[in-house]
Amino acid sequence: LRLYSAFFSLLLLYFGYLLVKILFQSSVLSALFTLLLIFSPGLIQISHFGTTESLLSFIFIVNLYFLIKIFQKPYFKYFIFSALYSGIALGSKITALFFIWPIILMGLYKKQHLSTLFFILLLSFIFLLSSPFNIININDFISTMRYETGIATGAIEVFYTRQFQNTIPYLFQFTHIFPYVLGFPIFIFSLFGIITFIENCKLKIVNYKYWMFILIPIFIYFVYFGSLFVKWTRFMSPIFFIFPLFATLFISRLKSRYQLLVTSICILPGLLFFCQYFSPNPRILATNWTNNNLPENSAILSESGNVADLKLRPDINIINFDFYTLDNNYENKIQLDNLLSTVDYVLIPSRRVFKNQNNPLFPYSQNYYQTLFSSNFKLIYQTKNSSESAEETFTVFDFPTIRLFEKIKN
Repeated sequence: LRLYSAFFSLLLLYFGYLLVKILFQSSVLSALFTLLLIFSPGLIQISHFGTTESLLSFIFIVNLYFLIKIFQKPYFKYFIFSALYSGIALGSKITALFFIWPIILMGLYKKQHLSTLFFILLLSFIFLLSSPFNIININDFISTMRYETGIATGAIEVFYTRQFQNTIPYLFQFTHIFPYVLGFPIFIFSLFGIITFIENCKLKIVNYKYWMFILIPIFIYFVYFGSLFVKWTRFMSPIFFIFPLFATLFISRLKSRYQLLVTSICILPGLLFFCQYFSPNPRILATNWTNNNLPENSAILSESGNVADLKLRPDINIINFDFYTLDNNYENKIQLDNLLSTVDYVLIPSRRVFKNQNNPLFPYSQNYYQTLFSSNFKLIYQTKNSSESAEETFTVFDFPTIRLFEKIKN
């Protein structure tokens, strides 16, 4: 799966370069955009993960590219290529439907009815070929879609979406996602780029119409997915590229002596993020430290349903407690109190629980974490502190902050 993610990420860079070259009519600015895209932390991460986000991001860019090419000259081959890529994406994730409608509308606008019909038929064939069980087990497919939609809208409450309680749509993405997945320099300079774009609309920006072909689908995508209760980072990954694009626009307006400096500042966060992959993972560091420093037959209380467990020595007894259900009833609190009286250490594998349940909505959890962070326990080990203000999935799977506390007194 990681190989596929890396492959589609490379294709994303290639078609991103071609797309931006049309917008700017400049190979230099297109190369600058590609450089900023390469060093965006969020895109580095999705190319590393074995998930579908790199495929969906690629499909969005490639269809925007073919959208413009069809507008220029509606060659039949553009419909074929777009259908092939989109069918594969649709077979991987049904949300790829969103990336298909611009091609259909453009085909109808250009009066390419046969090409548009063939696009839909070929797309459907590739979809069925790549994911036949969605049709064979249609009832299960519909049931799964209803369940996932319920989670996304907040109609179905699950423990792993608690971070989104009382969050503000759209504002959350601009405060907890975009600055971290792009790096603060690209994010800030892209905002300047948006201002530059607005000030120069139809005046100094070439191919204004092509910009609209890109911005309108992105805006519609953001309005819909940004409004959902669930605001995972991966939901925004298909539109990450628009920020390096606006940053490129801003840099292009600077005097030449400042362009290199600003570009260097922009790529620095991505370079630092990339270098983390050459260092031992925090789980390995925490495992080694714990195995080397804890006495024999130590007992550790940890959190189940969090990130991956540490591989500790056989003599170390690690007890996993389900903190997600702690506040469901008083018996769980009694069980936790009994465990705390018997263990020597408390392990927090990541921020997933304590950042979301350390508030009055979860009174037992809040009391537990306030006690843990008080004088009753001593923090004896912590991995490098990751960006815990970012949306949690950006850090907890890759570089979680792991904390180990020693019990001082009961």
